[in-house]
Amino acid sequence: MELIQVVNTYDWEKEAEKKWDERAAFWNKSSKEMWDTGSRSTVIPFFKKYVSEGSKVIDIGCGDGYGSFLLMQEGMKVTGADLSPEMIRLAKQHEKEGRLAFRQANIMSMPFGDGEADALLTINCLEWTADPLAALLELKRVVKKEGYLCIAVLGPTAHPRENSYGRLYGKDVICNTMMPWEFEKLAHENGWELIDSQGVYKRGVTEDMVHKLSVELKQSLSFLWLFMLQKKGEDKR
Repeated sequence: MELIQVVNTYDWEKEAEKKWDERAAFWNKSSKEMWDTGSRSTVIPFFKKYVSEGSKVIDIGCGDGYGSFLLMQEGMKVTGADLSPEMIRLAKQHEKEGRLAFRQANIMSMPFGDGEADALLTINCLEWTADPLAALLELKRVVKKEGYLCIAVLGPTAHPRENSYGRLYGKDVICNTMMPWEFEKLAHENGWELIDSQGVYKRGVTEDMVHKLSVELKQSLSFLWLFMLQKKGEDKR
């Protein structure tokens, strides 16, 4: 009997690049509101608690660059990186020589030196990789020892998580969702120390509703969970 080998030709990274190119204009219409008053409005204040003015920051998965621009306004030297060429084209409108630059880059293999950054910002990027652990280790490579990683993963109530649903039908998808507590464990096991974290919730959920809950229950209700991690030691792999 002849055996037929099935070869999977699905290219996750190319499909992700294509998707974000297609969504770049839509994203650009809402990103300013998202960062100024919406779901990402607490990110920069949270980041500033630990990363000081003058720090060299890489914003990975920067999209149209508005978040990178806000970091620059806080006195940081910022490089924004994104897989999508169209996102980078839009981001370049914010460039300021010597203070803010953008380049196309893949989180799986970034064009930055070992320990190059004082801090990294990575918001809802890890979920869109085929291998979140490999991406996390690449983030660890490019930040200096004792440097910071501010990273957010989608919470259980986040609408974008529906992009991973097709996997239940065996379909190829480009969204690799994980629970906040799963990511926290992954980070801890691979040389990151948790410094701080906080949740972002859907409209209608108030602090009064959640402040008495355990962290696990808060994470269960979250739209987005922000972590501040610090690079420590070696990988435990």
